[in-house]
Amino acid sequence: MAVTSQEAIHQLATLMEQVDELLKVTFKGYPMATLVRFLKAREWSVSKAHKMLMDCLNWRIQNHIDDILCTPIIPADLYRGIRDSQLVGLSGYTKEGLPVFALGVGLSTFDKASVNYYVQSHIQINEYRDRVILPAATKKYGRHIGKCVKVLDMTGLRLSALSHLKILTMISTIDDLNYPEKTQTYYVVNSPYVFAACWKVVKPLLQERTRKKVQVLHGCGKDELLKIMDYASLPHFCKSERNGSSSRVSSAGAGDCYSLDHPFHQQLYSYIKNNAPSQGYALLPKQGSLHVDVPTGDTEGTKITGMIQSKLHLIGDDSKLPSSLSVLHVDVV
Repeated sequence: MAVTSQEAIHQLATLMEQVDELLKVTFKGYPMATLVRFLKAREWSVSKAHKMLMDCLNWRIQNHIDDILCTPIIPADLYRGIRDSQLVGLSGYTKEGLPVFALGVGLSTFDKASVNYYVQSHIQINEYRDRVILPAATKKYGRHIGKCVKVLDMTGLRLSALSHLKILTMISTIDDLNYPEKTQTYYVVNSPYVFAACWKVVKPLLQERTRKKVQVLHGCGKDELLKIMDYASLPHFCKSERNGSSSRVSSAGAGDCYSLDHPFHQQLYSYIKNNAPSQGYALLPKQGSLHVDVPTGDTEGTKITGMIQSKLHLIGDDSKLPSSLSVLHVDVV
């Protein structure tokens, strides 16, 4: 007999009451909403959701994730380099109060620091979103807001993306297993003309609940996005139809939410520095990333990455196709 959603929540809540106190410390903030997220991620299977959640809590303890917002990436010039090569930022909020995160999928180069730094930075943004951004939005709008929307800019994505698949797989695996169901909708914009061919490869690999979250918009997506957010909240790359590799440079200093100078990143970096113990901060090495173990698992994201890699190799071997063909990578969060 099928278990109803309420029964599944009750059963999982009962199991979680039995966990060690150490794990309960990291299991905080809207626990009921957390149970629902993990149940949805495992198609409402209580046993699978329980294992997933326990693995997540153990990962958090073993990797000191609760302390990651106390560990700044220093010096500031190194962090600026990460921000310039791992393009992500908060551009605003939807009319319903959901944070809008912009991701420069095509123009991210991941070439200014080691992989560990990019993983650390990604988790810090996740944690800041969950501990600061979402609670603030919940308070402002008077209702629980536990998800965001993401706008993925495909401008400039080329065959060279193959060199980024390792780090994208690591980030996708972390999100799949430890931050499930945190994104309400993915809006894909500035897609190259060959995007449809690659999307046909990726789409069948996605679970139905994920496919429904992905919307591929025409051009920069401005008209469609203005239905759910005000103009001020649009990512900078959605405010005109101009496309191409120059868009990153031309937008700098003009509301570029990727930049370290943007209020979101200034507030995030200040928050981390202010939370660092004064003595510990003084003793931190001038450089040195926080190593975080990447969980293992045959996730939706890893399957997608494997298929993308195969598709890109096929495209690269076809002399009739230009080298600028590109493909979508979606973090299944």
